[in-house]
Amino acid sequence: MSTEPETTENAEPGTPGAEVTPAPAEGVGSGEGTDAGAGENPGAQSGDAGTGESRDAGAGEVAEAESETASAGEAAEGAGQLSEAEAELRAQQVERERIEQRKAEKKAPIDSGTKLSGKAADLLAAVRAVESGEKPVATVFEEPPPAPRRQAPEPERRPQPVAPQPVAASAAPVPETVQAVRQVLGEGGAPEVLAPQIAAVLGEDAPGQLRADPWQLLRIAGVRPEQADGFARALLGAGCGPDDERRGRALTGWLLEQAALAGHTALEMPALLEALAKRGVPDPDGAVQGAIAEGEALVFQDALETEAGTPSRADEDGTEEDEERPVRVLIGLERYALAEESLADGLARLVNSTPKQDGSASDWERAAAAAQGSTAELIRAVASQGLVLHTGGEASLAEPAALLNAARSLGVRAWAATHGPIGRTRFAALLGRADGSAGEAADAPLSSGRPVATVSGLLAGLEGPGRDADGALDLDLLVVLDAPQLDVETAALLTESMPDGARLVMAGDPAVLWSVGPGRVFADLLAARICPQVASRRPDPGPLGELVSGVGIGELNKVEAPGKELVIVPVRDAGEAVHRAVQLVVDSVPRAIGVPAEETQVITPGHGGAVGTRVLNAALKERLNPGPGRFGGFDPGDRIVHSPVPGRALPGRVVRADAEGLHLSCGGESVVVPKELVEQSVRHGWALTAHQAVGSRWPAVVVVLPGDAAQALSRPWVYTAFSRADRHLSVVHGVEQALPRAVAGVPAKPRTTRLPVLLAPQVSGA
Repeated sequence: MSTEPETTENAEPGTPGAEVTPAPAEGVGSGEGTDAGAGENPGAQSGDAGTGESRDAGAGEVAEAESETASAGEAAEGAGQLSEAEAELRAQQVERERIEQRKAEKKAPIDSGTKLSGKAADLLAAVRAVESGEKPVATVFEEPPPAPRRQAPEPERRPQPVAPQPVAASAAPVPETVQAVRQVLGEGGAPEVLAPQIAAVLGEDAPGQLRADPWQLLRIAGVRPEQADGFARALLGAGCGPDDERRGRALTGWLLEQAALAGHTALEMPALLEALAKRGVPDPDGAVQGAIAEGEALVFQDALETEAGTPSRADEDGTEEDEERPVRVLIGLERYALAEESLADGLARLVNSTPKQDGSASDWERAAAAAQGSTAELIRAVASQGLVLHTGGEASLAEPAALLNAARSLGVRAWAATHGPIGRTRFAALLGRADGSAGEAADAPLSSGRPVATVSGLLAGLEGPGRDADGALDLDLLVVLDAPQLDVETAALLTESMPDGARLVMAGDPAVLWSVGPGRVFADLLAARICPQVASRRPDPGPLGELVSGVGIGELNKVEAPGKELVIVPVRDAGEAVHRAVQLVVDSVPRAIGVPAEETQVITPGHGGAVGTRVLNAALKERLNPGPGRFGGFDPGDRIVHSPVPGRALPGRVVRADAEGLHLSCGGESVVVPKELVEQSVRHGWALTAHQAVGSRWPAVVVVLPGDAAQALSRPWVYTAFSRADRHLSVVHGVEQALPRAVAGVPAKPRTTRLPVLLAPQVSGA
């Protein structure tokens, strides 16, 4: 279809010839504007990297940046303009600075002068040697495999916490710099609207940098290589060519950024080289080596598993085995390398540490004995382990709830964290039912005192227990729900924020879509088997539970639905699909099922196209809340989805608009979006994509599958969309046999990550 796919799950990491091909940025070149707004470009979580609905077919499909990133904006904007989420961004920036400061204070300094450790530190030291001229660039890829990575050192005292407010008054670039950048852009024929973003990214010397290297334009989200090439030709004239080393370096960085948007934390060297060749770089290897020498990319040599299933080891006398150890060469960006190293260290600290004795062993055992089945297994595992994984569907949430209540009854400072506010409200209500108290948490989970926060609010210090004197979270047990939605950077912040002796439980449904941002943390941890794993034995009830369970194992079963829990509505074309979807929400579901329109959610594969979220939202607004759209296209009462930062989608409703901006109610919390940020961070929300809906559930869901959506379907997408319904699911079905084929044979596409290799020493030591 013309429907913009919502994720980059069709990216094949490590496939030769892989290429990243997002659509062009709005205002740069032509094409219909797509969803590259604040919440849809998390590599700035994997969203639209640009505009336009046509996409290049990359060989191997390594990192095509797709439109779904759980956002609400439509114009690519720089992170510095996200004033709605300044408190959160600043707090996370402070936390990252604290993490890096902690690493710098480790007792054994890293000779390479970086914050990396083990293999990454040794390899980066080789890069520094290239920079200083001590060795030729080519030798970087000829280094012998480094020694196996050591386990994380004993944790040391954290630096004192820093309040989020005092982060430098950063963000807004100097007007003179913006004006100078506009002039350069005008000379090169590029849209001047990009000037603020470029000035924010490149700094005060942005005009000079842009003149010296026009391909720096590729550092702006949504700009495509052909557009940067045109800009460079206009500025450099005859001095511009495809073999320009500046172009090769810039394209290397751009491809790695697009890979991150697709969920990869690094790319295998053959895939990157072929992608560069497809982009017309005559010397791909030289381009990669140039990017490494300039510090714009890092190189890693990761040992592959031997036939025995573990990385090869040295002999007892310290010499290497005769057989050469197989390695794979990966290229990645520093921010994700640091995040994965930090995450691996944090996980090792949790796995290797002894939990605090909060409650005696007999107390924990009594709590487990009072529970049953897998709930008892979970409580026993948490009693003795610092890291525990818990898997299961919606019904399994009763087990973390029982764990949290049992722990708090023992005096343990226990908290839960969810992906979004709807999940927070639902879990808070579940806690209320589990401990026998009133269910007022369903309306106001925070004011009712339930120990539940969102992950973003917890890290920003806006929710949860706050931090102790050492800068760690002031708790003894943290249960992270919706764990598959953790990207590597968020997971690293969480693990580094855990106090010594605390327990971390990661819980979630492994069958849902992965995180919008880079990495597949939960899946990698499940595969690594470095800690106890408790699989819930609670099946989701009813016909919908039976349907979803079948999809999870690759079967699209016919289920009996005597209470009209499931309805299939066949359609022939896009127009009929839109008509029937609106009819279901406005009339059929309220009349036949008793679920009002405001509690029914539409889910569709993409934002653009004839049956994307834009078209469906326009049709639903016309029927449910018609109005002139006096404030940026919105009226009081409109259902919306708000993306305060990349990768986050907060469903809500418009309350009013005034001089301050657009007033929203999101998850029971009041939010004010300034007028200048409305266009890129708020969109109508009667219809969402599956990634925007993940972590939330509604009484009734209408899933729209038009005929041209067949290529966007996969088993995780179908599972996620179908499992958002509590009482009723309607499927507007126009893809014929593509649906069962997707469920049976289109699993999640693999992502290239380094976390399994970094965790390998823990596997051997377990």
